[in-house]
Amino acid sequence: MKNYQIIVTGGLGFIGSNLVEKLIKHNEVTIIDDQSTGKIENIQEIDQDNLTIIKGSITDLNLTKIFKDHDYVLHQAALPSVPRSISDPKSSNEANITGTLNVLIAAKDSGIKKVVCASSSSVYGDTPTLPKSENMPVNPLSPYAITKMTAEFYCNVFQEIYGLQTVSLRYFNVFGPKQDPNSQYAAVIPNFISAIKNNKPPVIYGDGEQSRDFSYVKHIVDANMLACESDKTGVYNIACGRRITVNQLVEMINEIMGKNIEPVYSESRPGDIKHSLADISKAKAFGYEPKSDFIKELKETIKWFNNGDI
Repeated sequence: MKNYQIIVTGGLGFIGSNLVEKLIKHNEVTIIDDQSTGKIENIQEIDQDNLTIIKGSITDLNLTKIFKDHDYVLHQAALPSVPRSISDPKSSNEANITGTLNVLIAAKDSGIKKVVCASSSSVYGDTPTLPKSENMPVNPLSPYAITKMTAEFYCNVFQEIYGLQTVSLRYFNVFGPKQDPNSQYAAVIPNFISAIKNNKPPVIYGDGEQSRDFSYVKHIVDANMLACESDKTGVYNIACGRRITVNQLVEMINEIMGKNIEPVYSESRPGDIKHSLADISKAKAFGYEPKSDFIKELKETIKWFNNGDI
């Protein structure tokens, strides 16, 4: 992507800041972020000549005014985490559903070419069928999953009624640099890296045989950019098409870090699913074909968390 005016909501967050880092090389980028989970530190090392940062919430700002004269909106802003949504469903609803509706209305009213919306594999729920394909029924098991499903429906409706081009990307267990290991809702990979780094046993909820289609953030960034410039619309799985158990993940992190920290096991958490694996063939339609080396990507992630050391 080159020479575009691009909005990235949630651009100070994990995925958003990785997007900004790639986009800013050839485009003018505007970040909208209320810093509820995003951090200004995530973008401090990038060239900010073509960068505008607007601090505020997509539930409060005059987005139509901000979006004017822009080409694309990459909508990453959300309150993430299944456990967070279970403890505070109202806040998740406000940020993820009302916020998305505001983004879509503003995009329609300001002439945005396309909105690419971050969705989630959580919409599938715990259906036993693997791999998960986009034509399967959705079965959300948490307030967070409901918010992502609803956002997808809103995207589809705005396309059908108003002609606003939209794409919803269902991310599967994203990991990589700039992910926050210190949040009480930290995702499993930064959580495990942080624990093992500090010689503490990582906590596994359940028996550890649950599996995930872990997806390196670089592939998520590529998918967003490809989806923008394609004429394709609709819902797409974005992952790598292979799964790894949580027990295997602990073993891999230990081996890479030269440690042997045994995990501790706790009861499964409400809303967690047993297995997740994506069918990513549909996304090939807009050129998404990730070349993934999980061990290499895990090493890069550990290196980032360790300030350049393994």
